[in-house]
Amino acid sequence: MASRLEFVVLASAPEANVSALCQAFGIGRKTGYKWLSLFEEQGKDGLNDRSRRPHNSPKRSDAQLEAQVVALHDTYPYWGGRKLQALIPQEFGKPHPNTIAAILKRHGRQILPPTDVSSPAIKRFEHEAPNLLWQMDFKGHFALTNAQAGRCYPLTVLDDHSRFSICLSACSGETGDQVKSALTEAFKLYGLPERITCDNGNPWGTPKQNGLTKFEVWLLKLGIMR
Repeated sequence: MASRLEFVVLASAPEANVSALCQAFGIGRKTGYKWLSLFEEQGKDGLNDRSRRPHNSPKRSDAQLEAQVVALHDTYPYWGGRKLQALIPQEFGKPHPNTIAAILKRHGRQILPPTDVSSPAIKRFEHEAPNLLWQMDFKGHFALTNAQAGRCYPLTVLDDHSRFSICLSACSGETGDQVKSALTEAFKLYGLPERITCDNGNPWGTPKQNGLTKFEVWLLKLGIMR
């Protein structure tokens, strides 16, 4: 507002160079002359920003439809636009769920949260001390810059109590030998955990007839449960 007022004051001065002023203020000549015209007609108030809201809204929902949506919401206050859409009579067509949401918002209605939703967990369930449980997993894989070098398979091991990263090893594949090698180095640094948890993926092997994989047998011999 201050810049517009400064412009029209300078541009209204005798022998003012309107083109140069437009360039100095970073506006087009059409905008500059429009400001001058508004200032001459309405004074300072003519320079205020005008609302861009249209004078009429031809696409605005019919009053009867809006009343129908509000009535349905009052009956089913926990339902959103998609569910309410299915209950609207055919005579009103099938308004988009976003249209229904906009109608509810205009009428000050809010969709209530379900009453049977459990309270969010506010307590962590980590183990009481370090090395009681380690969590192990491969975090996907990605191609190396050198295509001939293959792909990288990041092996991660996390202590459940401290959330400390026990191991982050760049493996060339998801093989049992590479997992054992990485874990052996971790054991040397941090000791043996009581348990290690991981999924049933291929890196840990396929169970034999006795229900154990070679990897699980190796852990059991070390005194580690899985």
